[in-house]
Amino acid sequence: MSGPSSASCTDCGGVADPDGMVTTQSWPAPTEEADDTLPYPRRVAIEAVIFDWGGTLSIWAEVDIQDMWRLAGRHLSPEHEEELVASLVEVEARSWDRTHTDMRSTRLSELLDEASRKLGVDVAGVVLEEAAAHHLDSWTPHIRHRPEAAHVLSELRSSGIKLGLLSNTHWPRGFHEHFLERDGLAGMLDARLYTSEMEFIKPHPAAFRAALASLGGPDPTSVAFVGDRLYDDVFGARSAGMRTVWIRNDFCPPFDVEPDAVIDSLSELPAIIGAWRTSPAPAR
Repeated sequence: MSGPSSASCTDCGGVADPDGMVTTQSWPAPTEEADDTLPYPRRVAIEAVIFDWGGTLSIWAEVDIQDMWRLAGRHLSPEHEEELVASLVEVEARSWDRTHTDMRSTRLSELLDEASRKLGVDVAGVVLEEAAAHHLDSWTPHIRHRPEAAHVLSELRSSGIKLGLLSNTHWPRGFHEHFLERDGLAGMLDARLYTSEMEFIKPHPAAFRAALASLGGPDPTSVAFVGDRLYDDVFGARSAGMRTVWIRNDFCPPFDVEPDAVIDSLSELPAIIGAWRTSPAPAR
């Protein structure tokens, strides 16, 4: 995401500079030790595919973060609108910085409350809820799923593949569910996990363990994870023992990890999954 001032790359962990370019960052490994010694059988039958949401199932939106927060700031305290907007942008950026520190989840209400307290604005809970609604409403015109998403999910399901969703987000479940239901995707996903309801965010191993458990606890080697962030998604899922598919997103920071497959469109995914159902597991 880009704008006149630095803005967080939502569900991305990167930071855009004033020119809209994403700064490359070198990030540490998750706090729990990555397991790179998992026993891979000679052949792995792929049983499930787990998707990231923003930038993967949905189209990555390049928007002005300040504009997204303006309605919330105006509702929280009109006389402090500009200060609140700047504070909200800063607080959100810090929340995504946690992707490469303690990996703790942050909720939208916590962002609003922290920004208000920072400026000494006394805000009642009902105002926080209304401000949150205004903020989410400002995103609505920008949320679109990839046009091929429904067909790809349907094709995978018809082949007996379980499907899941794991999204780094501080938005409430209802916001995501609204758009998934609007576009006919919700019923195709056997499990939908949002880190706003969890203790940790990707790439923390606990987030991936929760996603596996939601699908009945399949062996990680029989699961493919599809995402657009090399650190959060590819590194995190690979460390959890899954196969990984990176869908290119040039707006998010690079990271030194090699995905098992790279795609530019979800329409390429069924052929890859089909081949992996009979091909030898990749060397690790």
